[in-house]
Amino acid sequence: MLDHRGNVFVLSAPSGAGKSTLARRLVRETPGLIFSTSFTTRAPRPGERQGQDYFFVDDPTFDRMVAEEGFVEWVRVYEHRYGTGRAWLEKTLASGVDVLLDIETTGALNIRRAIPDATMIFLLPPSAQELERRLRGRGSDGEEQIAGRLRHARHEMELFEAYDYLVVNDDLDLAFRKLQGVVLAVRAGRERMAGTAEGILGTFQK
Repeated sequence: MLDHRGNVFVLSAPSGAGKSTLARRLVRETPGLIFSTSFTTRAPRPGERQGQDYFFVDDPTFDRMVAEEGFVEWVRVYEHRYGTGRAWLEKTLASGVDVLLDIETTGALNIRRAIPDATMIFLLPPSAQELERRLRGRGSDGEEQIAGRLRHARHEMELFEAYDYLVVNDDLDLAFRKLQGVVLAVRAGRERMAGTAEGILGTFQK
């Protein structure tokens, strides 16, 4: 279990639910919140930068980090592996910065075990039909891939009870306000604000 000052937020969703769009906006418009930068064994895509989009490492390096318990969580996605670096996360949280992890359900459940007070948020599509429409609208997947994504989406949806907050993305702006509302509410929680409240109380005369 990590000892931390910053808050950990986990955002998961089926492919096509709008998670990446909302996560980028949430980080952009919420001061003090940054993305977790994952390690991956896949090659960089055009425009991706080392240390900003991902920490790109080879398989032997990833194997060594696994053996040394260098990950808070890691998963295999198809032929590549992705993991959240323990040292990076501990250092960032110790500075008081909040971290958003944009990860799928398996990694999210591993985070819950490592950081029990992480705030878990699941982004829901309005319906299976709307999710299929969005997947087709991207124009990047064939029929077999779309069918596979929908099957996987059902599996992910079955895990919604493991999350603390559920947000339906049927209106992008409303979904964003709800996500940001969760972040702000967690920051204002009594346990997290107790030190501040004690300090203010000390300014009053007895």
